[in-house]
Amino acid sequence: MSSKNVLLPFLIVLSLPTSMVCGDEALPAPALSYFEDKQRGWFWYEVLPESVKNIPAEKPLEPLPRLPKPEANASEKSASEPKAKPSTEPQPLSSAWLKQNLEHYLNQAIDEPSSENVAAFYYLQRVMMDKAERFTNAARYVVMSDPQLDETVRRPVATYAANEANHQASVVAERALKAIAAQAGILFFFRSDCPYCHVQAPILAMLENAYGFKIYPVSLDGLPMPNGFFSQFKRDNGQAAMLGVEQTPALFLMKPPKQIVPLAQGALSLEEVTGRILLAAKEAGWIDATQYQTTQGIRNTPMLLPTAGSISPAVAQDPLSLIQALQRSAHLGSTP
Repeated sequence: MSSKNVLLPFLIVLSLPTSMVCGDEALPAPALSYFEDKQRGWFWYEVLPESVKNIPAEKPLEPLPRLPKPEANASEKSASEPKAKPSTEPQPLSSAWLKQNLEHYLNQAIDEPSSENVAAFYYLQRVMMDKAERFTNAARYVVMSDPQLDETVRRPVATYAANEANHQASVVAERALKAIAAQAGILFFFRSDCPYCHVQAPILAMLENAYGFKIYPVSLDGLPMPNGFFSQFKRDNGQAAMLGVEQTPALFLMKPPKQIVPLAQGALSLEEVTGRILLAAKEAGWIDATQYQTTQGIRNTPMLLPTAGSISPAVAQDPLSLIQALQRSAHLGSTP
């Protein structure tokens, strides 16, 4: 038998498919040759993946995050959000604005005296002066148109009128002082070593001679004054302590039997003594308020003295209503 006949069966077997040679059992696919998988190169130490043995248990699902609420539309926002407060900034060039900003412009002009900064300050100052002039002119017209606001009605300013007012005041004051002297006297506390008592004594003597006041001298140290005034005195028997005398000379207006009104604890001029006597007599009710005003050279006019609570906050906010309320209170009120 030839060699060709011997090799022929082997060649036939090799040419058959693997499934035919090995039966129905599938064999693992052969590994790719280097030429078919040359891109990987020679991975001598490549670790092949292990077969999955145990599948881990699934983790419980986490709760989904809470979605934000949908934004409200513009109308809902405007209804829910608080309304913006009106601006409290004063109107530019108003008196409040000038009060806040004029000093700033002055400092700016001092620190950086450029032409613009200096001019800006002087322009604002001019605005303020023009506002003041406008107010002055308006005020003069308002005052001259309303006798309740015109002070010349109460006390004249012109020299000739002021002199006449002073003359009338002295006539009425002399009459009132004589009327007071007819019912009241002057309690005079002194010390023999008090120099101010020595100069006060002649003033009291003039008061006694001019208006008829009776002077009641009381010596705190029991000694007479060296100048010989009021030698007929009485010693202090506790009266000074009862009346709170701390300094000499001390003067009190005394109307028998029990009315005593303090005048001063210190030396006074004749004009000051008579002025205090008239005021004390008015407060004690010995002369009326109209008579007292005349003694001061002031014409008797109603005073703007509304009673507490007579003007409501709403009335106070309206200029015309406020003026009318004050005018009514002046007509209903009384003189001081």
